[in-house]
Amino acid sequence: MNILSKWLREYLPALEVSDRQLAEDLTLRGIAVEGVHALPDGGHLFEMDITTNRVDAMNHYGIAREAATLYGVPLLTLEDRRVVHAEMGDAAGAALPSIACEIFAPAGDSPGGYPVRIEAEDLCGRFTAQIIRGVTVKPSEGIVATRFEQLGQKAISNAVDITNYTWLAMGQPTHVFDLDKLEGSIVVRRAHAGERIKLLDGSEKTLTADDLVVADEKKALGLAGVMGGWDSRVTEETKNILVEAAWFDPAAIRASSRRHGLHTDASHRYERGADLGACALANRLVTRGVIAACGGEAVGAMTEVVVEAQELRTTKRPHVLLSVDEVQRLLGTTLESGTSGNLVPPEVIEQYLQALGCHLRPSDDAATFEVTLPSWRLDLEREIDLIEEIARVYGYNRFADTLPSFSGGVAALPHAAKEDKVREVLRSLGWTEAISSTFCSEADASTFAAPGTSGVPMGNPLNAEAGMLRPSLLPGTVGMLQLNGTRDVRAGRIFEYGTVFIGTTAQVVEHPSLALGAFGEAIGTKTIDAADALFFEVKGAVEDVLARFVLPAVSFTGDGLPAWIEGGRGAAIKVESKTIGWLGELTNTERERRKLKEVAVVAEINIPALYEYALRQPSAQEPSRYQAVERDFSFLFADTVQWKDVDAAIRALGIAEMISLAPVEIFRDAKGKAVARGEYSLLLRTVFQSPERTLREEEITAWQDAIVASLLKLGGRHRAA
Repeated sequence: MNILSKWLREYLPALEVSDRQLAEDLTLRGIAVEGVHALPDGGHLFEMDITTNRVDAMNHYGIAREAATLYGVPLLTLEDRRVVHAEMGDAAGAALPSIACEIFAPAGDSPGGYPVRIEAEDLCGRFTAQIIRGVTVKPSEGIVATRFEQLGQKAISNAVDITNYTWLAMGQPTHVFDLDKLEGSIVVRRAHAGERIKLLDGSEKTLTADDLVVADEKKALGLAGVMGGWDSRVTEETKNILVEAAWFDPAAIRASSRRHGLHTDASHRYERGADLGACALANRLVTRGVIAACGGEAVGAMTEVVVEAQELRTTKRPHVLLSVDEVQRLLGTTLESGTSGNLVPPEVIEQYLQALGCHLRPSDDAATFEVTLPSWRLDLEREIDLIEEIARVYGYNRFADTLPSFSGGVAALPHAAKEDKVREVLRSLGWTEAISSTFCSEADASTFAAPGTSGVPMGNPLNAEAGMLRPSLLPGTVGMLQLNGTRDVRAGRIFEYGTVFIGTTAQVVEHPSLALGAFGEAIGTKTIDAADALFFEVKGAVEDVLARFVLPAVSFTGDGLPAWIEGGRGAAIKVESKTIGWLGELTNTERERRKLKEVAVVAEINIPALYEYALRQPSAQEPSRYQAVERDFSFLFADTVQWKDVDAAIRALGIAEMISLAPVEIFRDAKGKAVARGEYSLLLRTVFQSPERTLREEEITAWQDAIVASLLKLGGRHRAA
């Protein structure tokens, strides 16, 4: 946002530092000035970057308060006559009437006050209304027009411009209605489902029951806290005005703003937490400004309706206890040698907090204050928040560089070693770790969620296309593969170790998960066709991860596969009978939907299920000094016989000296000539070796006969040489 230095100085007549020094000092205190530009009138335009939690500083008076706190100079009130004269011009200022604020409840009990009724008390905490009659609406002139031009603020008309001038001055959004277009009392209520309204920008919106509106007895007048309505707008024909200043619930305004795609100056402030205590003052300032600019007179008392429950949340929050000893303990020593013990003095603590708007009262303990928090600083809630404010205003650069004392050791998380091992294995295989978004679309959540689970919808998503907390890492993994493919990357091997979320909005369950994704440049081998190479590469990486854990029987089966796996091109990862993950090729439908040009293979492992098992501890043994002996076996098997069956049958023989068992070649003949259809040829190699002695021929022959017998029993047939 933009700020005028001359406007700031109207609230700080005793401020003597230069504009550039002011900008530098504010920046060091977290009120960032990113640019300082000279203006023809001698002042400067500050380009500000105010963090979202400091809505109180998104205006001239809020920044003036920061400067007053920093330099210890007096800060004039917004209704000080010197401020009024400076802002509205001497001639106009001298003629301004005094506008009284009369509070009454229920609405309408005070003669002349415009009747107001708050029905949605959980969404509107305060509403003020003031009648002005006999105005003349025309373009703005004088200081308002000049400052709008310097700030780049669009001018509309003198009456409307005063409302914008007021929020630029003090931060409280306000609104003016054409009084003659209102029908009955003002009613602050929830919208009726399907209710339509035309807004000031000319757009027409269909409202929901979650929207808050300012209405009269017949129609909605505006989308509360976001934008006023077209039908009640102030035009050049307007003669009578109703001034509104109100407080609305931040969450409700944020939701409406996102729902209807509207981001306005008002919503920007309301959704970050406006000052409930500022409504009456803002109404008086707008009323005074409208009369000065448009003529006319205020008629009757100002109506003010207050919801007590909302006051307790904002302006009447419980006080916070602040210990001077705790402030000094946490902030440590300063570089100022003149202070006692080089600590922040109690009088400085009191000075800063009072200047920021806090009210301090000593408690029973002289070293402790009861601090009443200002209504415009909803970001202050606890003692530590106040301590941070003291450090910020004092200046972090004025504290000595010291470290707090520490005793004890660093405690590793329970699964840190297992997590490190998983990452180490995949990186050593050449896989690249990646990080994707925690959010996904509803379609992706439905596609990739594990059976029996679902993603968690967010109540107020930042993006309608990513409105779910991810129940799986695969939406992000597939998205990254697709992005790399469109950038002409020939091959990709990525993995992600992250958190997934399942359950409901009321009860979210989160746990870590591991996903792998690959595409492109897979090379076949003697036993694996090129078309299957990518699948087996991913499978091999999964097996390498699993091999680092002490697991019972691990198997890969084709039953119970999720819908995103192409038929016959995937497997469930099982430990004994429990499924801990899946791997497989994405279906053609998914690939086309995501515009993936190449085959992609992905896998996901449920990490808590894997971490139930201990890590395998590395061990080493002395290599045997005796001769190793190889024996090959060539057999024909039916396709129904899997490698795990062959491996289990041979290992069941219990031959301790068999140190290796591996397939050397798997052959199928599509024409059915060399090998009949429905069968495959397996060339199997075994290696025998003893760590204690040289093996005898009769021993090897006996083991060889036993292996042949077990393979025959399995349904195999010797293949002729």
